Amino acid sequence: MMKKTLWVLFGFLSVSIGLYPVIYFVQDRKFGLLATKSDALLSDVFWNAGFYTHIIFGGLALLIGWTQFSPRLRRTRLSLHRNLGKIYFVSALLSGLAGIGIGTQATSGWVAALGFMSLGVVWVYTTFAAYRHIRAGRMMAHQKMMAYSYAACFGAATLRLWLPLLTNLSGNFIVAYQVVAWLCWVPNLGVAWWLNRRT
Repeated sequence: MMKKTLWVLFGFLSVSIGLYPVIYFVQDRKFGLLATKSDALLSDVFWNAGFYTHIIFGGLALLIGWTQFSPRLRRTRLSLHRNLGKIYFVSALLSGLAGIGIGTQATSGWVAALGFMSLGVVWVYTTFAAYRHIRAGRMMAHQKMMAYSYAACFGAATLRLWLPLLTNLSGNFIVAYQVVAWLCWVPNLGVAWWLNRRT
């Protein structure tokens, strides 16, 4: 029962946060984290290209990636699993690389910038490593590396859980954001490591 509940929660967070980028296309320009950005940065063509590449493809990766861990999908719909995997691979690389680029302008300075850029590097590396493993027929290594890849991807969901909590507890958005830049993904990798040790 607990395992099923956690799976449903995992899927709910993945889908809901995966769809979250839609809000940026229907809300005022100064919505969410964009409200913390300067007008000069928001008018920068290259930053905007990086930002929208990051949220669109990151949202898509988050939206479909969790389904890849379903044994039933792999067992009964292998072709669908492979096609979704290809979409995830491309989406993760595009979003991760864009995230590294826009990470240099992260709100609250170099601590947050280093955290988010490191997340991008880890996401790109683990995704590409997972791809190389499956191309070489190393199924178990592929599955374990994909756990790390999606743990990094899932940082988008855990960020939105931690940020309001830490902001309320500390009363300081800047400090909370600096902490969350690391807290949103490092523990996720720890969970992935623990799950991989059990397989």
